[in-house]
Amino acid sequence: MATNSILTPTMITREAARILHQKLNFVGNVNRQYDDRFAQTGAKIGTTLNVRLPAKYNVRTGAAISYDEHVERSTPLTVSSQYGVDVSFSSVDLTMSLDDFSERVLDPAMAQLAAKIESDALSVAYKRVANYTNATTDGLITYKRFQQNGRYITENLGPAGNRCAILTPASTVEFNDAVKGLFHDSSGIRKQYRERMLGRTGGSDVFENTLLPSHTTGTLAGSPLSNGANQGTSATTNVWSSQSTLAIDGATGATTLKAGDIITVSGVYAVHPESKANLGYLKRFVVQSDVTLTTATVGGTATVKPALIYGSGNSYQNCALSGVSDTDDNTITLIGAVGSAFGQDLFFHKDAFMFGSADLEDVSKDGAWGARAVQDGISLRIARQYDIANDNFPCRLDILWGFAELYPELASVHRYELDLV
Repeated sequence: MATNSILTPTMITREAARILHQKLNFVGNVNRQYDDRFAQTGAKIGTTLNVRLPAKYNVRTGAAISYDEHVERSTPLTVSSQYGVDVSFSSVDLTMSLDDFSERVLDPAMAQLAAKIESDALSVAYKRVANYTNATTDGLITYKRFQQNGRYITENLGPAGNRCAILTPASTVEFNDAVKGLFHDSSGIRKQYRERMLGRTGGSDVFENTLLPSHTTGTLAGSPLSNGANQGTSATTNVWSSQSTLAIDGATGATTLKAGDIITVSGVYAVHPESKANLGYLKRFVVQSDVTLTTATVGGTATVKPALIYGSGNSYQNCALSGVSDTDDNTITLIGAVGSAFGQDLFFHKDAFMFGSADLEDVSKDGAWGARAVQDGISLRIARQYDIANDNFPCRLDILWGFAELYPELASVHRYELDLV
């Protein structure tokens, strides 16, 4: 019988990174930022990667030159979350085959790590997404509603490829019943296998994920109105902002808006990102932090994404005023029944979000048993030390990561009331 080779820290780290990558069916399908400059010395807590976004310009008509302002945009990605799994294994464990070691030690460890990362990333992601379908009393997923989410991604110029749909178990049951016979397996899908992948249909790879968070809407009541004629950005030259503050009055005192609530403002319509043509439906905005409206007169201020940018001639214009002269006294509508719990499915193009990881200090250069490895932009480190007091080998697996939105307009949520399930 052949004798197993001693597993090295490099072998173990690479295998752990591979398993983690496979289990991340949300994070594993978004834009992953990895900066190999940190491989030289190791990243420190609080590392920020500034991801530059392309500038936009207006198209001139005619021969006369007309200069556009060049506006630099970037999205900060702070890589400050250090997560890890701590285990202990003996030198005997290291003589197992890599497959046995993966199954007994790494697979359960990486499952826990993946679940924590996915859960925290998803809890951030949905609060950046303003596009939605349903949020009504008959909101269970159907094939038509599945496609409607894709419509909003397309209208925001999302490329046809690299699209995913992440469904809750409840939606998976409904959707499988609605589309039985439409999924097909292909060699291309098998090559891209990820945990809990259901198949591909409607232009998206479809996954089931138990970690999608529910959302409970605020209690907004009364007659909430926008309070101010110059809300958002009305500039007709190139000006960009990622979010706006929206002053609100007229709501019943002590009612609330919650982070993740989606609202519309009457008279503020979505426009085509390039032509700026009115798309015929109200622009959606997602609230960024909890707000309590004090009284109908005083009201409150909500921070929303995306920003209200409605000045004609601004290449970053994302909405238009129609049927109203300004942004004052326009009705604020909360999408979905107030104070209700909603399940959520998430549809997105790869570039809607970004996940970043950086190299932690490589302890092997100081003589320790350890290594670090990168798998598709995800950096993982392992380190082990002998505990002479207890005669064992404690071991730690660490990842330093961050998550942020990149182009959140390339995502959409489907919401359904939980009491329907």
